Amino acid sequence: MGGDEKPAAQVDPTEIDMGTDEPKPGDLATDMANADKANATVTNGPINKTPLSWSDITTVVRKPFLKVRRTELYPFVGTTMNDNMVRHYTVGGELAYYLTDVLAIGVEGLYYQRAFREPFDLVARQARRLPTVNEYQWSAALNFHYVPVYGKFAILDKRIVTWEVQFVVGIGAGQSRVIPRDTKFPGFTNFLIQPNIGVGMRFFLAKWITLNAGIRDYLFIDKFEPTNREVGMNDTAELAKKNADSAFINNVMFQVGVSFWLPTSFEYTTFR
Repeated sequence: MGGDEKPAAQVDPTEIDMGTDEPKPGDLATDMANADKANATVTNGPINKTPLSWSDITTVVRKPFLKVRRTELYPFVGTTMNDNMVRHYTVGGELAYYLTDVLAIGVEGLYYQRAFREPFDLVARQARRLPTVNEYQWSAALNFHYVPVYGKFAILDKRIVTWEVQFVVGIGAGQSRVIPRDTKFPGFTNFLIQPNIGVGMRFFLAKWITLNAGIRDYLFIDKFEPTNREVGMNDTAELAKKNADSAFINNVMFQVGVSFWLPTSFEYTTFR
């Protein structure tokens, strides 16, 4: 408008200072840079970029021992725990088949050998009376097994031992024999119906062998020699058994043995 003012200079858009070239947070370049840093392994030299793989993902460890569709052969020995007059030692065995990893069905058989304990002689000497006792001869049962708990522990931080707890319930039969107080009278035998319940622990030593220990309670009603056994009264086995005294018995036994598993190895059929 008549002055000396010059028109405003035109600014080239390419000459505008856009700041630094660093990527803004939230864009693709930033995400890729962060991913590279997460995958990088820093050594003494330059950064080595190691991509992630499936082997880097931690998974739950498989059970070290599988029992499903395997047969357990379990020979064991045992002893009576709750009879203070006569102690019974047993030699037996059980054959069990595992339908699943926690359920099994099996059959067992036991042979008994008795031994009189010290109270048996003490009562006879002090009271001048022989105690009334029976001896057990054999028993057999059909058992069902359930394994609700398993775990592991370390021995001196050098070896891991896996273990499990199992419950057993079954039904069976057995035989007892009366031991006459006077040898001039014959004894008699009793056929016993024997339910049993128990609990045990199993320690895994290898894929085909385990160490077992447990307590089993055999329940039954037994018949004992009548107290009024004299000549002309209960002097025969038939009369004595007919007039016998009955009692409910809990025969609690401790058992220990080694199990052998067939087949001797197993394979996993599912993914981790």
